Amino acid sequence: MAFYSPSASSVASFSDASTAPTTPGSGSPPPGPAYVLVLGGLGFIGSHTALELLKAGKNVVIVDDLSNAFETVLSSIREAAALWCNVNGRTVPALKFYEMDYRSPGLRLVLDSYRISGVIHFAAFKSVSESIAQPLDYYMNNVCGLVSLLKTLDSYGIKKFVFSSSATVYGTKAEQGIPLREEDVVHHPHTYERDGETVTAIPGAMGLTSPYGRSKYFGEAILADLAYSDPSWSVLALRYFNPIGCDASGLLGEDPRGVPTNLFPVLAQVLTGDRPRLEIFGSDWETRDGTAVRDFIHVSDLARGHIAALDAKVDEPFRTFNLGTGTGTTVAEAHDALEAASGRKIPAVLAPRREGDVGSCVAANARATAELGWTTTESLLQSARDLWRFVARVRAV
Repeated sequence: MAFYSPSASSVASFSDASTAPTTPGSGSPPPGPAYVLVLGGLGFIGSHTALELLKAGKNVVIVDDLSNAFETVLSSIREAAALWCNVNGRTVPALKFYEMDYRSPGLRLVLDSYRISGVIHFAAFKSVSESIAQPLDYYMNNVCGLVSLLKTLDSYGIKKFVFSSSATVYGTKAEQGIPLREEDVVHHPHTYERDGETVTAIPGAMGLTSPYGRSKYFGEAILADLAYSDPSWSVLALRYFNPIGCDASGLLGEDPRGVPTNLFPVLAQVLTGDRPRLEIFGSDWETRDGTAVRDFIHVSDLARGHIAALDAKVDEPFRTFNLGTGTGTTVAEAHDALEAASGRKIPAVLAPRREGDVGSCVAANARATAELGWTTTESLLQSARDLWRFVARVRAV
């Protein structure tokens, strides 16, 4: 399948993949160039990571069931990658796409068709409020699905794994009002220095506030147990804080199916008239303006963190990393930033706190800087400008 051709199908089927076997499960990688397998690669973070992988010169295979994304995102990734590579004098790497649930037996056909150098797993359900209403769906997909996936990858000897985790694993530790360190939640005893003292972190989590957060904690624990039982695995769990913005080209943004729950796509809907106002949940948090504090990180910075993780040589078989800016911003301040970027007023009303929310959640990101060589480069205002560029292009507002 050609990388970019207006007349070519955007979905690679097994019938047009020349190396695809007729039966799955050979367990041996085929010859040919290496590919990174991106599960859930058409979602907001997954699509931006796929784009950054292409910019980094890596071939990509995306698997996505389109339950929370649109197939048109694939064309946007292609267009943005081609544009960037043309400007920078690069050849566009290969991009393949398969529409399927990552838990499907058909995943083995993908593994039989490409030499996979590493896997980045974005295919979890991710809404705090939805997880409270539908906990079994979240545990089935996020926990049971992960175990099945790992057994499949293990049978193929594919043991480089980057896991999409979340700051929700810190639970109510976030309420302490200080930047969260990776040692605040561990899965095996860990001794480290804190404020000049030697401290031993004990495995466990405190005050997890939703089934979504628990599913991410369980996922990390499963990965840690696997990696420590078999050190040939290299597993990096990336704890996201609050991704915002979109690719600077304006070609790729956040456009989920259904009703968005993240702050910035909600703000975008108010700007486009699809929603009458922003509801700010909680005005009585112990913060500088009473609204919740979050660590908002540009999605492209976050995406580049995955490339850094994929390329990293870490000493331990399992390692967690915070991906955040280290700076807290209130919801009211984020609202004001998008008003400034768009030059438009965004109506907002105060509403009661939501179940599962916490008042503050900010990353300590020194570990990612020291061990992955990763830093953030984009500001809150730049994130807002990039989002407005995408919204204005898509909706012609």
